Amino acid sequence: MEKIFKFEEHNTNVKTEVTAGITTFMTMAYIIFVNPFILSAAGMDFGAVMTATIIAAGVTTILMGLLTNYPFALASGMGLNAFFAFVVAAQFGWQAALGAVFISGIVFFILSVTGAISHIDAAVPTSLKSAVAAGIGLFIAYIGLQNAGIIVGSEATQVTLGDLTTQGPILSLIGILIIAVLMARKIRGAILIGILLTTIVSFIMGFQPLPTGLGAIFGPPASLSPILFQLDLRAALAIPFFVIFSFVFVDVFDTMGTLLGTGARAGFLDEEGRLPKVNKAMLVDSIGTMGGALLGTSTVTTYIESTAGISEGGRTGFTSIVTGILFFLTLFLAPLAGLVPAEATAPALIIVGVLMVGAVTKIDFEDFTEAFPAFMTIIFMPLAYSIADGIAFGFIAFPLVKVVSGKGKEVHWLLYVLAAISLIHFFWK
Repeated sequence: MEKIFKFEEHNTNVKTEVTAGITTFMTMAYIIFVNPFILSAAGMDFGAVMTATIIAAGVTTILMGLLTNYPFALASGMGLNAFFAFVVAAQFGWQAALGAVFISGIVFFILSVTGAISHIDAAVPTSLKSAVAAGIGLFIAYIGLQNAGIIVGSEATQVTLGDLTTQGPILSLIGILIIAVLMARKIRGAILIGILLTTIVSFIMGFQPLPTGLGAIFGPPASLSPILFQLDLRAALAIPFFVIFSFVFVDVFDTMGTLLGTGARAGFLDEEGRLPKVNKAMLVDSIGTMGGALLGTSTVTTYIESTAGISEGGRTGFTSIVTGILFFLTLFLAPLAGLVPAEATAPALIIVGVLMVGAVTKIDFEDFTEAFPAFMTIIFMPLAYSIADGIAFGFIAFPLVKVVSGKGKEVHWLLYVLAAISLIHFFWK
């Protein structure tokens, strides 16, 4: 193990790495419950999606540890799973949506192998990258509020406040409060603990009957057969280009930002601020996305929660190995997932939305040519109910306001191409 992971070189040991792996798992294990709820809304089998989510997370996280020796963990990404279920699958079917995810994984793989990612990263301004993250935060928070029954439809105003005196919204509000308190107290695994505590509260409230026996918690994993290899590539090719592009764009920049952020926290960056072996890490991410689509789950990406394990001293791939193994052990908690109501997972979407919206602090709102495109990106994601539309509005607005303000030289040529593609996205359907 010392030869493989080089504990001494990284000033760590097995005990520290195990503790770090457990910590990372605790902070991101909520995806085991949340992802099946989101994807099942698209008509996918809940149990099968849970199994696919766990296997995809376990395999890719272990692969990351073995190929890069970095303590990074991966799983189905928040935001993209909502885009997958409520936008793409709702319009084209979940089989086509899986095909779109697989194609995006292939594109990501090619970009990683060729090194083109670094050029794309340099072309897209920080303000737009931050706006995309913030917009996705609002998008998934909005979905969480809808799932909780806190925000409901209205003929007069499109949306309005739901009846907060009914059990569903009350349970979700309790869940939001629990997670918020745990987050404020900086408790590791706050979101996961909050989901489980809210589920317990649902029994106390009589929201659902109390389970009896160990069989209600432990059991064999659900079969993958309803979703395994069910992606439809032919149908995916009929999906508008910009939708698939959005999968690629968000995955690439979310992964790049996460790798650099967590790498900096661990002290991995070189003197030029670059992460050694970044291409290998991106390759693992792209492989995870393709593999996840074959299994039957949405885009797999590197999790910022990896920072939790790094904060506990994790410095090698053995941290990832531990996290991956823990994911596999949860395969036998399939019955427990069935006890978690949607009102208990909705708070997780809202809290993750809070964390993602924080990216707006990186946008210079004093410069209108930066603020306007960012705002258009952010506002259209939840209101148009589409990550793709939000990105497209941002790509059109950015070169437009820069050129008319005499700052056209600040626009990379690739942004003009993306603006043209965005216009086609809206007006040539």
